Amino acid sequence: MLQRFKQNPILEPIESHPWESKMVFNTAAIYLDKKVHLLYRASDANNISTIGYASSKDGFHIDERIQNPVLSPQSEEDCYGCEDPRITKIEEQLHITYTAYGRIPGMDGSKTRISMRLPQIGLTSISIGDFLNHTWNFSKRIYPLQGVENKDCVIFPEKFGGKYVIYHRVSPYIWICYSDDLVHWYDHNILMGPQQKWELFKIGAGAPPLKTEKGWLFIFHGVSSSLVYCPSFAFIDLEDPSKIIYRHPKPILEPVMKYEKEGIVPNVVFVEGVVIKDETVFVYYGGADTVIGVATAPLSRFFELAGL
Repeated sequence: MLQRFKQNPILEPIESHPWESKMVFNTAAIYLDKKVHLLYRASDANNISTIGYASSKDGFHIDERIQNPVLSPQSEEDCYGCEDPRITKIEEQLHITYTAYGRIPGMDGSKTRISMRLPQIGLTSISIGDFLNHTWNFSKRIYPLQGVENKDCVIFPEKFGGKYVIYHRVSPYIWICYSDDLVHWYDHNILMGPQQKWELFKIGAGAPPLKTEKGWLFIFHGVSSSLVYCPSFAFIDLEDPSKIIYRHPKPILEPVMKYEKEGIVPNVVFVEGVVIKDETVFVYYGGADTVIGVATAPLSRFFELAGL
């Protein structure tokens, strides 16, 4: 369904930049000020992940790429890496969720046989003005579901009944929960579970939902029993984020290109950034955990497949 940009990948590792010398992949995306802004995960030779920045005026060609990471590990909770960012605009703030990969606070690894490494949800924010000016004044980082092994968190761009809403992944399901303050979360329920063979092992949120006239467009990913990662999509009710009005049964992109099939982790198409520009859906994805590509489709094609 999605058409790959013929000049993919659009971002690759840069050997002379140690922090992104090994991998650049899994990128958030947001359309602001007539540009697509990317916050992408990068990794060094020690497999420590940081988050870099790039932008594109046309959505395809990179016009700007900052030489240093904009978000890096700073605490015990994310000392092994800031991974897999997503970005959501709510009013004049941009909220960034990421996987904080760190140690379990307060535990002595020398006295236990279990791993002290824990991936959990991290959250920070920045004003739109600072973001556009590249003044990286991120807020204090919080860990909304602290101590829970958790990934793939996206925040809805609007509140529902005055409440924030996130989708997150405690394997193998996508969960939904609510908050009054982005810190304390409640009413946890399973939203979606694996159904098809291509998503049999687990599913997770991809990009934050995008509002359309017919529903919230939600890109998610599935992992097969042979560990092939593919994205698909659903539409969510405009008034009720717990209500799925359509769920597509097949992948919309599969790893078939060399840069998707061969890399640090083979057979991976992993989506975290999606924008709608000129009635076209731009889908940004990590290929084989090594590079970043983009693929597109008319928004009308999603409506057509969903029968909306």
